[in-house]
Amino acid sequence: MDLGLKGRVALVAAASKGLGRAVAKELAAEGTDLIICARTVEPLMKVKEDLERQWGIRVMARPTDVGDAVATEQLVQQGIAEFGRVDILVTNAGGPPPGPFEAHSLEVWRDAIRQNLESVLILVRQVLPGMKERRWGRILNITSMAVKQPVDNLILSNSVRAAVTGFARTLANEVASYGVTVNNVLPGFTLTERLEELAARSAAAEGVPEEEIFDRFRSQVPMVRIGEPREFAAVVAFLASDRASYVTGASIPVDGGWIKALY
Repeated sequence: MDLGLKGRVALVAAASKGLGRAVAKELAAEGTDLIICARTVEPLMKVKEDLERQWGIRVMARPTDVGDAVATEQLVQQGIAEFGRVDILVTNAGGPPPGPFEAHSLEVWRDAIRQNLESVLILVRQVLPGMKERRWGRILNITSMAVKQPVDNLILSNSVRAAVTGFARTLANEVASYGVTVNNVLPGFTLTERLEELAARSAAAEGVPEEEIFDRFRSQVPMVRIGEPREFAAVVAFLASDRASYVTGASIPVDGGWIKALY
């Protein structure tokens, strides 16, 4: 299916690995030019080279910690200077550390807020005026299935990503008349470095093999398997397209049926 994204410009945060990298690849396959960032230089530049070589698109890559407000603003400004605009924004950041409430200091909470909430606000603030002026834009936030059904031992993620959901739902109504859509995409158990890290921590804490933790993950999913990053990325690409022009304010799970809620 041609999603009509050829020639669009997308900014994908945290694109050196995991879901961010998968989304960047999916958009590149549709002919979208890309602005990508991540904290680690070498993996980021490898993604840039791979995308340019495989799809022949233009890619601007800038090492950036989206928890740093000044650096994030500079990323967007450089991208707009190079490409002229940002049509599609995909916000994304590494998940906060697991653990119960009393395990996290106030500074850890503040860091989670900077990484997972403030980064969204800064990125949206930078790209939204241009989207409204052109009367076309897509804002897509990668959050978590935890916003619909909180996950035990992930109190930081459960809390901060819920704040992103509230922000996005409200913003969607404010900008809908400008042709700008705002949606959240909720990954479930997906085979990324983040899930492997969570499994390793749980296995170490419980003194069991990591595969036992993965079996536990699978058992919670009606499809009885872990999702692939490309499956998640395909949903993001669809929501970024004209074909999804009447979808806004939604939080769409890609979780194999894990969430049990009716809506």
